[in-house]
Amino acid sequence: MSSIQPGFKVLLLAGGVGGAKLAEGLAACCLADQLSILGNVADDQRFHGLWVSPDIDTLTYSLAGLINREQGWGLKGDTNACLQALQRLGQETWMWLGDQDFATHLVRTRLREEGWRPTEIAQHLAQQLGVGPRILLPTDDCIQTQVRTAQGWLGFQEYFVRERCQPEVLELAIRGLEQARPTPEALAAIAEAELIIFAPSNPLLSIDPILAVPGIRAAISASPALKIAVSPLISGKAVKGPAANLLQSLGLRADAMGVAEYYRDLVQVMVLDQADAALVPEVAGLGIIPWCLDTLMQDSASKERLAASLLLRADACLNPVNLAQAI
Repeated sequence: MSSIQPGFKVLLLAGGVGGAKLAEGLAACCLADQLSILGNVADDQRFHGLWVSPDIDTLTYSLAGLINREQGWGLKGDTNACLQALQRLGQETWMWLGDQDFATHLVRTRLREEGWRPTEIAQHLAQQLGVGPRILLPTDDCIQTQVRTAQGWLGFQEYFVRERCQPEVLELAIRGLEQARPTPEALAAIAEAELIIFAPSNPLLSIDPILAVPGIRAAISASPALKIAVSPLISGKAVKGPAANLLQSLGLRADAMGVAEYYRDLVQVMVLDQADAALVPEVAGLGIIPWCLDTLMQDSASKERLAASLLLRADACLNPVNLAQAI
């Protein structure tokens, strides 16, 4: 545990590997009851009859210290005997699910069939694996990101895993939003938070599905909390994943300035990597305060360093220093 322990409630919106890394850094700096993490569930899908929740599992495994660091997802030391057996039986196995990972999906699916809410299941699994911070879901309803390419509409996992993000993205859609309702836990965490951080996750694929749940974006907009976004792009490139290509395909700027434009109506502060210092005047021109930090998280020390920097600057803003003085 870091010596940096904020005296305020923190809510992190996160999806994917970048979000999980910052979640780890914040968990090292915050007491368990100070930090809540609102994850993305629009990547969820059934495989082999089991309900798989990739972003929530990546968060859970990362915070439990069980993540496969080389992949950024899945469990370290996992094997694939079950997938090999499924392949022999003529099943599609392009979605890599490890043998230990299957246990998570078996339990999740059984509990769903027993009537547990997905939020309850996520928190139960996290507790069983020793995770301290609260992992929350924006909705307990089924929503799924769809990607339109020249081949037609694809489910997110088909695009991301099977097609390896190769097809050009022409349009994004989230199915199921018309029936979706926000969870009371998510709304309560937004209301309680004094600091809301948008992780360096893909803004279109990881964060937008959270914000798109009816009631979530409005609650965040209405919150008096300090709101900070961390760019997932450094020098116009994503550390991992298709964020830069996706922004460009959809006609948006594929750099930290493009990310700032995406968040301009939600945040007061945009965190850029030091390599993007030249973009500071442009970001400031949007009415957003730019902070330049070392945002590349390669190990535990760098994750904790970034988290501590965010918390220290936020503390200066909240207690109670003029926001501009925290630059």
